[in-house]
Amino acid sequence: MANTRSTRRNDFDEDDVRVRPSRRGSRPRTRTRPKHEDAETGRVLTVDRGRYTCLVDEDTKREHEITAMKARELGRKGVVIGDRVSIVGDVSGEKGALARIVRVEERRSVLRRTADDDDPYERIIVANADQLAIVTALADPEPRPRLIDRCLVAAYDAGMQPLLVLTKADLVPPETLLDMYGALGLPYVVTRGGDAYDDWDLDPIRAQLAGLTTVFVGHSGVGKTTLVNALVPERQRATGQVNVVTGRGRHTTTSALTLRLPAYGEERESGWVVDTPGVRSFGLNHVDLGRIIKAFPDLEPGTADCPRNCSHDEPDCALDAWVAGGHADPARLASLRRLLAAREQGEDD
Repeated sequence: MANTRSTRRNDFDEDDVRVRPSRRGSRPRTRTRPKHEDAETGRVLTVDRGRYTCLVDEDTKREHEITAMKARELGRKGVVIGDRVSIVGDVSGEKGALARIVRVEERRSVLRRTADDDDPYERIIVANADQLAIVTALADPEPRPRLIDRCLVAAYDAGMQPLLVLTKADLVPPETLLDMYGALGLPYVVTRGGDAYDDWDLDPIRAQLAGLTTVFVGHSGVGKTTLVNALVPERQRATGQVNVVTGRGRHTTTSALTLRLPAYGEERESGWVVDTPGVRSFGLNHVDLGRIIKAFPDLEPGTADCPRNCSHDEPDCALDAWVAGGHADPARLASLRRLLAAREQGEDD
């Protein structure tokens, strides 16, 4: 029997062997991606666990929100709030409908931050925004100038216009804090009052926001979301109180959300506001010094004679001679160097 089995085993040849084709590689690979010429254009309003709420048919009678997911063909390319995207699939917006984001348009601005200054991974807060509103309370909690400086650096780095929004002016006058930023020529708005905003004069801030996409950033408890609720009352978000022990606010906004502002002014311009969660830190590991200098057009020509890789705060920096020659205000150089130093110092230093 043993010989018979051995003989039978040796009688097989390659024609008797069936090979199961592998699934991997059975389809020819191609770098060609579908064009999706019938894709709808949308604006990403919010992101929640891999689902994207997008606005399609914007500014038309058919305008509506849909839910979408990122298509596999995008690979590792991220999709963030503010992105202009191309969407295919079920864009009806009906309950249970799910579309696919297949393309992200080129971004005209990107606001970034890192978790801290040693973190090599930058996080995009929002894309395609025009303005960064840095919201800070004048009291309860106390203002943190270092954090304001860091937000200003991030705004300049992103190519966005900063707007200083000071809240709770009924508790402390704003002049002392405003004097710190006078040389920067920052636009600013001062608001008064607490949660009862029915009698607030919102015209000054509405004028600053009209026609723009503005990101609201500030640490917890400064009244950021309260202000957004006043500007867009039909989309109320939860607000919290300041901790009496730590003097810090509680996080009540847990995800960023884009809201349309009511039309304002003679031209009836609308706008968009992005309400973000309160920040405890604003890392600047990603910031390029060259982009910060461009926000100071009166000082930038003076850097032509600076040593290579000049930090603009060292003995050989050419900006000192530039200012001494009367080409720029010394207060502007002091402000620039304070902002650049914010990259090396924590907001609580």
